[in-house]
Amino acid sequence: MAAELTLGAEEELHLIDLESGRLSARAPQILSRLPAENYSAEIQRTTVETNTEVVTSLDGLRQEILRLRRGVIEAAAPDGVGIACVGTAPRSEFADFELTASGRYGRMQQRYRLLVDEQLICGTQIHVGVSDRDLAVEIAQRVARDLPVLLAISASSPYWNGQDTGYSSIRTLVWQRWPSAGATGPLGSAAEYDELLADLIATGVISDSKMAYFEVRPSSHAPTLELRVCDACPVVDDAVLIAGLFRASVRAAELDIAAGRPFVPAAAPLHRAAMWQAARSGLSGDLLDDTAHPRPTAAGHAVRHLIRRLRPQLEELGDHEEVLHLAEALLTRGNSADRQRAAFAERGSLDDVVRLVVDETHGPASGLEPTVAALRSYRTRAGDEAVGAGSRPRAVYEEIVHHLESLEPETVESSLRAVREWTADHGLDFGVDGETRPFEVDLVPRIITAHEWNGIAEGVRQRARALEAFLRDVYGEQRILADGVLPRTLVESSPGYLTAAGRLPGGATRAAVIGFDLVRDELGSWRVLEDNLRNPSGAAYAVAIRRLLDEVAAGVPRPEGLASPEGVFGMLRATLEAGAATIAEGAGDDDGPRLALVSSGPAANAWFEHRTLAEAAGLRLLTLDDLVVEDGLVRDRGDGARLHALYLRLDDELPDAVSTAGERIGAAVLDVAAAGGVFVAGAPGNGVADDKALYGEVPSLIAYYLGERPLLEQVPTYRTADELERRGVLERVGELVTKPVDGHGGSGVLVGPAADAQTIAARRAEISADPGRWVAQEVVALSSHPTFVIPEAASVPTATAPTDSAAAGPHTSPSPVITGPVLEPRHVDLRVFVYATGASADPTAVEFTVAPLALTRVAPAGSMVVNSSRGGGAKDTWILR
Repeated sequence: MAAELTLGAEEELHLIDLESGRLSARAPQILSRLPAENYSAEIQRTTVETNTEVVTSLDGLRQEILRLRRGVIEAAAPDGVGIACVGTAPRSEFADFELTASGRYGRMQQRYRLLVDEQLICGTQIHVGVSDRDLAVEIAQRVARDLPVLLAISASSPYWNGQDTGYSSIRTLVWQRWPSAGATGPLGSAAEYDELLADLIATGVISDSKMAYFEVRPSSHAPTLELRVCDACPVVDDAVLIAGLFRASVRAAELDIAAGRPFVPAAAPLHRAAMWQAARSGLSGDLLDDTAHPRPTAAGHAVRHLIRRLRPQLEELGDHEEVLHLAEALLTRGNSADRQRAAFAERGSLDDVVRLVVDETHGPASGLEPTVAALRSYRTRAGDEAVGAGSRPRAVYEEIVHHLESLEPETVESSLRAVREWTADHGLDFGVDGETRPFEVDLVPRIITAHEWNGIAEGVRQRARALEAFLRDVYGEQRILADGVLPRTLVESSPGYLTAAGRLPGGATRAAVIGFDLVRDELGSWRVLEDNLRNPSGAAYAVAIRRLLDEVAAGVPRPEGLASPEGVFGMLRATLEAGAATIAEGAGDDDGPRLALVSSGPAANAWFEHRTLAEAAGLRLLTLDDLVVEDGLVRDRGDGARLHALYLRLDDELPDAVSTAGERIGAAVLDVAAAGGVFVAGAPGNGVADDKALYGEVPSLIAYYLGERPLLEQVPTYRTADELERRGVLERVGELVTKPVDGHGGSGVLVGPAADAQTIAARRAEISADPGRWVAQEVVALSSHPTFVIPEAASVPTATAPTDSAAAGPHTSPSPVITGPVLEPRHVDLRVFVYATGASADPTAVEFTVAPLALTRVAPAGSMVVNSSRGGGAKDTWILR
């Protein structure tokens, strides 16, 4: 072989103060205790660099890395300092940068300013022996296609300046700002490389050859080819895996050169795109494949494909079995970015992340031993909330998941039957297209940790304040339209906009009860998917599900701090009382305000909820037939009592609502409300604020009315009524989610990537024919959650509620006995409820309270549409305080 194919590595190590978890600028003191031949300074005083001896085997490299890490650990220990071998230290901030004192580094800081000041990053460089510099330059061109996979394996820098950047390797983006970073472009010899480098130095943009920060380069100080794209790896075996793959890639390129095989480099923009995608997604999403026309491919597939392609070279070098083993171990536990985010998700603390990366860097070569056993047969996916890499339950789920998995199949079968019997006995059902269906409930509870819930609660409260201000404004002074923040046509063409709603008193609360639908993405971030201001249902179902699990699955371990959902009934009553207090003579009656829930009756889809809320909150349960308007007041026809506040749960808007006798009672009630004689929660016209076309403008509402930035992100949304946005949507219908602006219950939703060509073409035609009726959204990779699934060949006796009369008892239709329920991941969303429990003339000062409950909805297999009316189910949601 012309290439020696020896191995070496340079590791850059963050110095971490073990007490504070912050960077420590004690590199000069620590380096003074270490031999200069293996340890050196870097541009920042918070970093030490190690340089291994030259070795010939992967195990030799492993032992060298471990030896050098131990040296730093021992030298730093007296100062209370440890090391973290990651791309960015989790708690690093720009202010932590301290320049190492040297003339070269001082000149660099003067020349590059912010670029130097933000260099709180660390990488791992792998050296492979190639002393023939002409050969090294040729090989450097050919190995480029393998670099994105190696970067994804190493990705260890999701946190930067105290926040999650959304990238698995933000270090890559910081590093690529250097003028000499990236690929060299086509070069045919060492002479051409040297000429390129000389020209760069001559420009004055870089000062010396050490600043050739190319992705792969002939080393400036050794007879090697140097890989420079990788983040520093806390687990030694991940660095060893990268070294094995890089050496095999070098060998494959050498053989191709020797055989005279032609080389066609990828277009520079495509290579940059592949590197960016690797930095963005790491191993948790897609990478780009290595074909001439790259397409997305699962990261795990890309890693395994690279090993298969390099197998002849790996076997020649004696590395195949070890590389295969190391790769599978990596894919099982995830890369460092995945593990860091999992650590943060438990308590929302960067201190936990710092502790993890320090422990891994100080730990054994193979990584820390798992503290929990893997599940036996769970199909783990990126973004699962309960089960992480390696099929191991996340910390907050350990007891619950292992308890459920330990149950005998017969016990699970019995519990599933009990769930269906409970739902039938308690009338837990809902209506779809005139048919009553049982509410499907899963046995595995979903946990929302305290730090997650606090963030959600603050975010939805902010959103509620902005929406309330918008409703009062748009039905009042319309300042937001006059100021040009929103186009008038967007508001006045909305199906939910009702001119009659402007008659309500200006100081009356309009968004009294709001439901927010949220989703959790693959990075663990929460996003608002929809706002629901027209009769948001689900609160009573969430309470019922908790009662169900308390009876049917009492043995499932309950975590500390579990919030009770029962308080929601008091919040609903407080909301109506606050509204009643604002009406004329509202609170002056001796027996206090009389409150009612006005329903469309037993035929209503959520009749179960209407009954439950009314009973538990102490409200009269009435229909339109039970109301009478006399002398400018709304009364209960039954006893003639005046009603002070009405919680409207009607299928029609109030102005259009009629009694069964055809009386326009809704319009009469609106007249009373307009005169200040009754408060209505679920006010007419609220639909303009949850119009899906307006959804994309909510950040503008928050900025305009509150002067704040959104605390919760939302999904990028396109209005097809806008010509420019419509063009883009029509080109990408197959990539987007399209939905009608006035749709509800999942009706009309099309998930483009899951649709066939005929369906996509039909939706494209619908949008073209009536652009104002549609919106489009980017697809969000919804999180998943373990759900008990019955194999298709098995089923349980299904209890169904009657569809004709509530007086008839539930009946059971016999089915075959189930066998072997299993846990499988299913997509989930979350509906959170907010109540206006205090009124105010200033809409931004209304007291909004977030109920201590949420409804988790579960999508059917293979679907991301979670609505119950589309075949989904629900889970108990355990909110931790």
